[in-house]
Amino acid sequence: MSEFETVRYTQKDAVAVITIHRPDAMNSFNSELRRELLAAFRQARNDDSVRVVVFTGEGRSFSAGADLKGSLSTDRSVDEQLQLEYRPIFECIAAMDQPVIAAVGGSAAGIGMSYALACDLLVMAENAFLLSPFTTISLVPDGGLNWLLVHQLGYRRAFQLSMECERIPAARCVELGLANRTAPPETLLDETLAWAHSIAERAPLSLAATKKAMRHATGHDWASTFDVEAPLQRKLRESEDCAEGVAAFFEKRKARFKGR
Repeated sequence: MSEFETVRYTQKDAVAVITIHRPDAMNSFNSELRRELLAAFRQARNDDSVRVVVFTGEGRSFSAGADLKGSLSTDRSVDEQLQLEYRPIFECIAAMDQPVIAAVGGSAAGIGMSYALACDLLVMAENAFLLSPFTTISLVPDGGLNWLLVHQLGYRRAFQLSMECERIPAARCVELGLANRTAPPETLLDETLAWAHSIAERAPLSLAATKKAMRHATGHDWASTFDVEAPLQRKLRESEDCAEGVAAFFEKRKARFKGR
């Protein structure tokens, strides 16, 4: 258990769970949460015993977005907050070797939606929804949400959802490819953890390399992605885990991967 105030950090076996802990404020983001959440993700990133990270929120919401009251009580401008406090968390999630699974209960709104979509995988409670509410308060979607929605949905659908501030229910999120799967609200975390532990049994070097290549592919062409894949494959082919995986395949047994 961590000593953070606004974040709970726990670990069982190879799975770390990072939980936003501001339930009385709908897990909205203030400066302390931004600081502690970055520290928590860096802790997981730098821990070789962590193979998968589950990211969730405590209480009835994943996150309601930015704490507007807190945003007014800082010396930093909004763009400084976005660049210096929010952005490093997004970059850590994208760059860390471990897959990050978001478990969204209730709602993920505003920049909370951005964080949910920035994760590698997304599980939503059956009654949960995503919401981009920015036009109701005369703001632009932020936290990279414009890029995330346009790349995942296409311009017209992304613009409509944001312009009309449409709640996107969990089942629709799966249909649109925004989420991977849904779970009953009462078993959301249990089912997400079960998935995480299953993923944690797979070859960690392979997971990290696949994440790196596919993250690259989202913003680059086929040729440059091919150039990223080739050296990654060479390193993997020379690894102990690859030899173990091949041996386990021929011996018809479960592979014991060590991350080297």
